[in-house]
Amino acid sequence: MLSATNHAEELLALYARAGFARVEPPVLQPADAFLDLSGEEMRRTMFITTDPDGRELCLRPDLTLPVCRQYIADGAAQPRDFAYLGPVFRSDVANGELLQAGVESFGRADREAADAELLALGLETAALWGVIDPTIRLGDAGLFATLLDALHLPPGWRRRLIKDFARSGDLGADLAALKARPGGSGAGAYAGVLSAFAGSDPAAAHALVTDLLSIAGISTVGGRTVPEIAERFLEQAAPGDAEGLAPEKVAVIERYLSIAGDPDTAARALRALADEAGLDLASALDSFESRTNFIAAQGVAPERLRFAAAFGRPLDYYSGMVFELHENGEGAPLVAGGRYDGLLARLGAPDPVPAVGFAVWLGRLDAAEARI
Repeated sequence: MLSATNHAEELLALYARAGFARVEPPVLQPADAFLDLSGEEMRRTMFITTDPDGRELCLRPDLTLPVCRQYIADGAAQPRDFAYLGPVFRSDVANGELLQAGVESFGRADREAADAELLALGLETAALWGVIDPTIRLGDAGLFATLLDALHLPPGWRRRLIKDFARSGDLGADLAALKARPGGSGAGAYAGVLSAFAGSDPAAAHALVTDLLSIAGISTVGGRTVPEIAERFLEQAAPGDAEGLAPEKVAVIERYLSIAGDPDTAARALRALADEAGLDLASALDSFESRTNFIAAQGVAPERLRFAAAFGRPLDYYSGMVFELHENGEGAPLVAGGRYDGLLARLGAPDPVPAVGFAVWLGRLDAAEARI
């Protein structure tokens, strides 16, 4: 077991005062939830075993999903706030184990106020280690999804852009492909094959394409695994997905992704873009500005926030605000999280549940404190 790090008990006391009850989910978790939500590439960093019935289990590589599953198991019937502190297990960290802390807030309908309170609590977290003025990176996955909906993108392209936005925030290759029209190669060359998959059962089609790629001896292409290659191929089977997109729509996406600055400046630029492109983003932008006001009410000056429309976090379940706190704007995040309203339904909750939370990397905070 890892030894306690600096300020761990103070951290739990801070969360208790804020109304977050500590939970300790089991270390052994079903592996499928992590793989379904984070992709097969995560398998390489997980410690996986099987139970007597052949179901895959893993040592928890993260604590957000186990906390969500525990809330669902308890009925997911009322707003609840949880805090956690415990080990997570990954093969890509020293000794395969690290301490992670964090909070998750479920069921609050006042989303913008909850977002602001969680961001402020994240800042209080960093301050326990003496990091009193971290760089605050801010993005909005929900606003990007709203833009794509307003542009009426084909479903496959919408899913692809959202997934790649979450994983890297770099959509250059995708936007270049959106500009292209099918010709004698690429999507146009196998349009007949794609049409055969259109409307088929997604799981069965995915299994078939995966098997065909494996039979052909293909393991990876451009860093993508066989399941990822199959998913990309099948995304193009929906009507319109094998075609390019009107240049003016691609230009809107490119302009959107270039917007950055403090939230007030960004909001003005976003409204100007919506007006000029004839897109209805009013409700999403009203929520964006309301959240900024709630953040200011928490004592966090909006000028401290570095919003970037192109900023996403490497998990595709985020549905709204995302943020990271960095030491001097550099390195891995010390505290990071955001809103994920659709996740609990994907994990088995009977209805969607508003949810927002963040994770804390205590070892990184210890290192930052040592440099202060």
